[in-house]
Amino acid sequence: MSEPRLFVIGATHHNAPLEVRERLVLESESALRGDLAAVPGLLELAVLCTCNRVEFYGVGTDEGALDHVQSAYCARQNFDPAEFERIRIRLTGREAALHLFEVASGLDSQLVGENEIFGQVKEAYAAAQACGTAGAVLNRVFQKAFQAAKHVRTHTGIASGRVSVANVAVELAANIFGSLAGARVLILGTGEIGEGTARAFKSRGAADLAVAGRTPERAAELATGLGAATVHFDERDSRLADFDIVVCSTAAPAAVLSAAAIARAMRARPARPLLVIDLALPRDVEASAGDLQNVFLYNLDDLAKIAEANRAAREDEIARCRALLAERADGLWGSVQRHLASGPAPHPGTGAAGQATAP
Repeated sequence: MSEPRLFVIGATHHNAPLEVRERLVLESESALRGDLAAVPGLLELAVLCTCNRVEFYGVGTDEGALDHVQSAYCARQNFDPAEFERIRIRLTGREAALHLFEVASGLDSQLVGENEIFGQVKEAYAAAQACGTAGAVLNRVFQKAFQAAKHVRTHTGIASGRVSVANVAVELAANIFGSLAGARVLILGTGEIGEGTARAFKSRGAADLAVAGRTPERAAELATGLGAATVHFDERDSRLADFDIVVCSTAAPAAVLSAAAIARAMRARPARPLLVIDLALPRDVEASAGDLQNVFLYNLDDLAKIAEANRAAREDEIARCRALLAERADGLWGSVQRHLASGPAPHPGTGAAGQATAP
């Protein structure tokens, strides 16, 4: 029998533009886990799905397990396998471990040094633990990734400047409007990104702030904490003309702001520009809205290009991070190889008492 191998397979912002990443978003991780329960040779599995990546970290007995994971994912997403081959990452062994270290540290992020990814990796690991698919190898690799991420953030300047999507969005707005004190801001979406962006606007002096969410109770709670107003989500189209800046970050499966609705709003405010920042994936705003006169539409990839201008100042820190993470990956990989050489663990679909469980 072949020695089990650690692997990561998936696609990220490096090779998959926004319109492709929209098609990669998992609608149901549990359904995919059901598909993967029957994959022969798959011993462990963790799934990381964010705005910028979908990745499968696992342990398999051979290359066939990796092929089956990729096939099952493409089938579930109705995604052309040949297209996936062109954009995918596929790493094994030490390189897979190092990749996770760099992801958890924010070094592989679209906004290098951002903090959100650390929590997203922790959530992916916790989900694997809850499903019983994180075994001895993934447990060790993920724990070491968290330690490595904390180490480089403490001992380098990789995260200096409070790098985040929210801060880049607010900086963009400030560059366009100057002072934000007189700008009227609407936040559509009350999740972590929406809340973070609302707070960032508040901290930069935006006093006229309103919040709308698909869950009215959550929107009211957030608005109260910010001293902001609320807008009923179903009234978003009719209220658009009242705002200068609209930030969208819902988890809706399709656009929540149409180009037609924005066009109607602009007819009511022809002399005033409208800044629309779409932080959602799938996108919340129809792309054609960006063609409208006096409408300035930015999406996640646009913000990444803006943030890239600040990357040059951190190149030395990025190099230091890579060296520190590589050193830690080397140390981890020696111990993992010894564990893998001792023999494969039970398939993740089998519980301790021999009961079948889906990975």
